[in-house]
Amino acid sequence: MNEMGNKIARKRKDLGMTQSDFAEELSVTRQTVSRWEAGTVYPDIEKINDIASILGVSCDYLLKDGVTEEETPVLTGVSRLLQELTGKTVRLNFFEDEADYDLFNTDCKILGFSGNWMKVEAETKKGKIEKLIPVSSVLSVEVK
Repeated sequence: MNEMGNKIARKRKDLGMTQSDFAEELSVTRQTVSRWEAGTVYPDIEKINDIASILGVSCDYLLKDGVTEEETPVLTGVSRLLQELTGKTVRLNFFEDEADYDLFNTDCKILGFSGNWMKVEAETKKGKIEKLIPVSSVLSVEVK
């Protein structure tokens, strides 16, 4: 089992959820949850925010080895502002060296925010997409 798998299993059990309950919340199979917890596969990056939200932890806690729940960030400053933008339509401007070309000059909706990560949804030329992006790549946010 990898550290992420251990964290998912431990928090799921702490919440009294079975693998089937957890899988249903995430719209995946019980076998998928089992594989995550066993460490044979990692969750899709698009699922990380949802997993963190259900388990009540930050994305950093899940993604970074050695991070404990106590070390997860407390919302302050920019983090608190971004949390307030959840569900709102915005336009994100990125630092030049961290530009996200799928979201360039595109309105998007912030679906969730956890620690240093935010999940956004946008309608692009490729169709509707959901992405998990690092907050550190965002230069500014324009509320629409």
